[in-house]
Amino acid sequence: MTALHALAATSLAVDSKVTDQLDYVLGIIAWLVTAAGVAGLMIVGSRMALSVRTGEFEEHLSQFLMVLGACVIGATAGPIVGFVL
Repeated sequence: MTALHALAATSLAVDSKVTDQLDYVLGIIAWLVTAAGVAGLMIVGSRMALSVRTGEFEEHLSQFLMVLGACVIGATAGPIVGFVL
């Protein structure tokens, strides 16, 4: 049984050079997703403010929810990839 465990441990061992580079790329993508989410919320908020000021009340809730949904997907992608690896 110990030989089987040793074989499984060596076959499942991941090279740290690969995971370090992947962690670096995932970190950069996480920062980009955060910046895109903040920019998206600022754009939707500014459009909401401009439409209220001009008197045109449009439905911005769907755009707001779309940006928040994209933020949730982007925020959960990194931990899911980290779990799989």
